[in-house]
Amino acid sequence: MDGQSNDLTKEDCKETSSVVVCFGEMLIDFVPMVGGVSLAEAPAFKKAPGGAPANVAVGISRLGSSSAFIGKVGADEFGYMLADILKQNNVETSGMRFDSNARTALAFVTLRADGEREFLFFRNPSADMLLQESELDKDLLKKARIFHYGSISLIDEPCKSAHLAAMSIAKNSGCILSYDPNLRLALWPSADAARKGIMDIWDQADVIKISEDEITFLTGGDDPYDDNVVLKKLFHPNLKLLIVTEGSQGCRYYTKAFKGRVSGVKVKPVDTTGAGDAFVSGILHCIASDQTIFQDEKRLRKALYFANVCGALTVTQRGAIPALPTKEAILQFLLEAAVI
Repeated sequence: MDGQSNDLTKEDCKETSSVVVCFGEMLIDFVPMVGGVSLAEAPAFKKAPGGAPANVAVGISRLGSSSAFIGKVGADEFGYMLADILKQNNVETSGMRFDSNARTALAFVTLRADGEREFLFFRNPSADMLLQESELDKDLLKKARIFHYGSISLIDEPCKSAHLAAMSIAKNSGCILSYDPNLRLALWPSADAARKGIMDIWDQADVIKISEDEITFLTGGDDPYDDNVVLKKLFHPNLKLLIVTEGSQGCRYYTKAFKGRVSGVKVKPVDTTGAGDAFVSGILHCIASDQTIFQDEKRLRKALYFANVCGALTVTQRGAIPALPTKEAILQFLLEAAVI
């Protein structure tokens, strides 16, 4: 399948008024001012808005689609700042809630000299964990075309029940359910709890995006590059599309009818934070405007290449939300790369 053209035209992945609703955590990432050090060694930190579902919501909006965020932050300076960042990026915030009894979540994140990311979370509990089912914006969920979520919101109650209820409302409204597990093992009580929690809702998703490391974890150590492992252990009958991201190497895709891989885009990386979320933004933007891509391999490959470009452009700048590309930036990149 690698021989197929990845050419994109301005008509591919066009703008759409269909709403993509992203559910889950939004928080403040504190990133060291210097690279290649441990958290303990970092002399100073810079604050950056984070949280995978919120990143995806902003990414989708930057690409010209309509997005909304449902989640909870503290009724504090950081929480209000995060809400303002979403509004500045044209993300609908009617589904956001503010908790006066809990703080906005904080995460200290660093990329050590050995290339490993190190996380230290402050959530005891944080506001995002306390979203209740009664606080859900049900009207927003019912008008969504795509409902996107991760697994961090499944770890603790009452947020877990709110998450499951939101999925049910969206599914019953004919929504496409999009799942990026976004494994953060440090937040779960144990590895077994993480595996069970992530897999318990696996069969409900229509679209799933996972990384190679997540395949190894979820299958108990199996080869993430083996198609048979993916198809037998992770693909399920209700799934429209399963995507395995391979960083700069691109991605693999699996549907009921076909499978293949789309090569990555070569850029000079500065910071890989948010690359996966940018990729998800790209593919969901395309699906929102054209649901025939599940049956049309040529169009799907174009959409995945578009998503690869979204991820690639994000790693050329620091931070997640500040680096998420616009539609114009992607078209300009493609033009310069003589792809169009």
